[in-house]
Amino acid sequence: MDLDPATAADAASFTPSADEFVRRNNEYAEHFAHGGLPVQPARHVAIVACMDSRMPIFQILGMEYGEAHVIRNAGGVITDDVIRSLTLSQRYLGTREIILMHHTDCGLQRVTEDQLKSELEAELGIKPWWSVESFTDPYADTRQSIERLKLTPFLPFKEHIRGFVYDVDTGRLDEV
Repeated sequence: MDLDPATAADAASFTPSADEFVRRNNEYAEHFAHGGLPVQPARHVAIVACMDSRMPIFQILGMEYGEAHVIRNAGGVITDDVIRSLTLSQRYLGTREIILMHHTDCGLQRVTEDQLKSELEAELGIKPWWSVESFTDPYADTRQSIERLKLTPFLPFKEHIRGFVYDVDTGRLDEV
């Protein structure tokens, strides 16, 4: 695998974090006060969001532990697996509302489907079978995601689906 110079420099200076996280978890567990929460989210809401580390979902929405399911992936894309998770969330765990949270300055705005698949095929000899789902406009992509949810036959509750774009520079949500 040939890495570009910037990526190679990052790889050379990389320090694994798992040991530090385990130490921090031990400190967290000493003061843990959230045990005994029910598996059903108290607010009956499921949130689909991008995996971007600048999006602290619970803090953005002023939520507490146990209030919502949070499903995250690159771009907050409505994939088959997201629909699977939402279906389980609604049918077995009582959620009735879906909130989509895309954001500004998303990494998926910097890559194209063809670009990534071509790079992977050249490097590995095989194209990925999954869709990258890159986009240029987070507002348009949020609208597309809402439509995908409305069209799936697997979700019994579609009356309360709303989409937002989180501005990573201001911390504000804009409704789509």
